[in-house]
Amino acid sequence: MAGEEVKRAGLFSAIRFLIAIIIGALFIYAGAVKVIDPATFARDIDNYKMLPWQASVWLALYLPWLEILCGLALITRVLFRGAVFIVTALMTTFLIASVVAKARGLDITCGCFGHASQSLSFAWHLVLDFALLGGLLLLWKRPAPVA
Repeated sequence: MAGEEVKRAGLFSAIRFLIAIIIGALFIYAGAVKVIDPATFARDIDNYKMLPWQASVWLALYLPWLEILCGLALITRVLFRGAVFIVTALMTTFLIASVVAKARGLDITCGCFGHASQSLSFAWHLVLDFALLGGLLLLWKRPAPVA
C-alpha cells in the first residue's frame, strides 16, 4: 500500500513541476511582451478606468518585471511559495478587474500577451485565466507525507 502512495505522491509532484514550468514560462513571456512596449500596456491598463493615469503608467513600468521575476522563480523553484502567492494575487486581481470592466460595458483588451491574445473573445480570456488560476491553486497544495 505504501508503494502506491509513493507513486501517487511522485506523480503529483511531477504534475506540479510541469504546471509551475508552464505558468512560469507564460509569465516570463507576458512580462517580456509588456517590457518591450510599456506605453501600449499603460493604455491597456487605463482602458479599465479603475486607476488614475499615473498609476497606470507606474504599473506598466514595474508590473512586467514582477511577472518576469515570478515566472523565473516558478521555474527555478527559488522563492517558489512567494512567487505562487504573488502570481495568484495578480491573476485574482486581473480576473476581478476584467469582470467588473466588462460589467461596466467597457471594451477592453487585456494586453497580457500583446497581439497574440487580442483576437480571443472575452469568454476565451476567462477560460484561460481560470485555467491558470486552477493551476496556481494546485501549486499551493503540498503533497501528503508518505508514512
